[in-house]
Amino acid sequence: MSKIMVVEDDASLREIYSIRITADGYDVVSAGDGEEALAVAVREKPDLILSDVMMPKISGFDMLDILRSTPETADIKVIMMTALSSDDQRARGERLGANRYLVKSQVGIEDVVNAIHEVLGDRPAVPQSAAAQPAAQPTTPTPSQPMTQPVPQPMPQQPQTTYGPAQ
Repeated sequence: MSKIMVVEDDASLREIYSIRITADGYDVVSAGDGEEALAVAVREKPDLILSDVMMPKISGFDMLDILRSTPETADIKVIMMTALSSDDQRARGERLGANRYLVKSQVGIEDVVNAIHEVLGDRPAVPQSAAAQPAAQPTTPTPSQPMTQPVPQPMPQQPQTTYGPAQ
């Protein structure tokens, strides 16, 4: 099972992302700022870090730069998420080694989860409850379930128009 670290200074967003990512079967650790994230990354060695850019203490960009220059964390995959949508900011993230750069206003939580799967190269497992249930079979109506079919309606007749003398 892959381990994902969620780095987000907004506690509500951090919790929402963590719950959704956990639902896909990942182990989740989290940090509230870039400084804490660096310590957690060295200790926990996550497979992927999902990180905000604008954070207190150490920004996501500075955190990424330090991660990439530290041998123990250089190979951790990183997805940057930010409100910064300029091409310069995206280029900076890519130059620093981000595996993906997502603009918060342009993606939903499912897009984030899909990006995690793509960057890790995995696919979510089918939940046991869904796998154990047989496919729905067509049923024959019973007296308590009368079959209702649409009743054909006659086409309305258009009055006939005649041209020329009446006979």
